[in-house]
Amino acid sequence: MILTLYTTLGCHLCEQALGLLQQSQAQGRSMIIQEVEISDSDDLMMLYGIRIPVIKTDRADTELGWPFDAHGLTQFLDSIG
Repeated sequence: MILTLYTTLGCHLCEQALGLLQQSQAQGRSMIIQEVEISDSDDLMMLYGIRIPVIKTDRADTELGWPFDAHGLTQFLDSIG
């Protein structure tokens, strides 16, 4: 599964979200994490500017927005297969 993490430079919450994704990956969940810098796109800034970090999957048009913890992330990932 490919997960997109919408982020921006200096976002400490985004760093926490990335850490949770990497922790899940280290525990055996198969995923590729793509970080997307929202400041490179006006459209992404409009969509995610005040909502980051946001995780989106390639399997469904589903997003998980902050705040979430390891349990919430696991539930989200389990729900999309």
